[in-house]
Amino acid sequence: MRLALLIFLTLLTLLGCRENQTIRKVSGEAQGTTWHITYLSEDPKDLKPGIDSILRDLDLSLSTWVKSSIISRINRNEKGVAIDSYFRDVFLKSISVSEKTKGLFDVTVGPLVNAWGFGPARKSVIDSVTIDSLTSSVGYKMLTLENDQVIKAKPEITIDFNAIAQGYSVDVLAAYLAKHGVNDYLIELGGELIAKGRKNKESWTVGIDQPDEQQGSERKLQAIVELNNRALATSGNYRKFYEEDGKKYAHILDPRTGYPAKQNILSATVLAEDAMTADAYATAFMVMGLEQSKLFLSKNEDLNLEVFFIYDDNSIWKTYASESLKKSIRVLN
Repeated sequence: MRLALLIFLTLLTLLGCRENQTIRKVSGEAQGTTWHITYLSEDPKDLKPGIDSILRDLDLSLSTWVKSSIISRINRNEKGVAIDSYFRDVFLKSISVSEKTKGLFDVTVGPLVNAWGFGPARKSVIDSVTIDSLTSSVGYKMLTLENDQVIKAKPEITIDFNAIAQGYSVDVLAAYLAKHGVNDYLIELGGELIAKGRKNKESWTVGIDQPDEQQGSERKLQAIVELNNRALATSGNYRKFYEEDGKKYAHILDPRTGYPAKQNILSATVLAEDAMTADAYATAFMVMGLEQSKLFLSKNEDLNLEVFFIYDDNSIWKTYASESLKKSIRVLN
């Protein structure tokens, strides 16, 4: 009886703490995009200065757009550049995903990213000779890590973490909130998200955009998802592209060919335990295409990934959702 009373009082205390929490919101700009955090807390302390500091440190480690960053210095072949914990985390995860996908995800696409005009360097004149030359320096197996230094098999190799860094940034911010005793939150950075706990006894809900290049600032949603202690990332060629001589060139590149990926998936949304994993595989599935992605998922159930694909079937938009995701997703017409 005494034990039951103690448990009852403990539950009351926990419920009371949650009920006394206030919904707080902070937002800002970083990494060429915006970020938004909604969380529940009794503590009125302003967390934004700490968040801004973390995002600056992440840029100084992982951003190719910051000339003094660790990644930029490594890409310039400066000697004796030591990596930090941020770089190490992203590097090791990148190699892991590359091995799983047999190189369809590859952070050594840096030369191609720049040549196609999606990086900090000036766009190149693209022809088959240029592509053949650049792809000879693409391949994750030509990178190793020794004593906190990146070793490149060729000096021409350059690293680009853009397909994974924003997801990782979301995970780092989640760890920062947890450190400050925040257990209920939704973090979004550049469209990559993670949700923990609940919002006023309800699941956090987020929308998945239609892959419409013409919608501008007015978002049209294709689906609404409940996020229960999960991360979500969406990749799509409708987000970053340019047109030249009447042709569209999208930012997701196929490491095998050196050209923009041309598959039937228009938008790949991935749910995973962390945002870094979701971010990387969302890009990989865009390169794989629908059928190869479905086959990959069936062979790698241990990754605990869930997906929602919007794909083109003879000029008709169709959707595909993991069976386990269907109970928490509502597809809109």
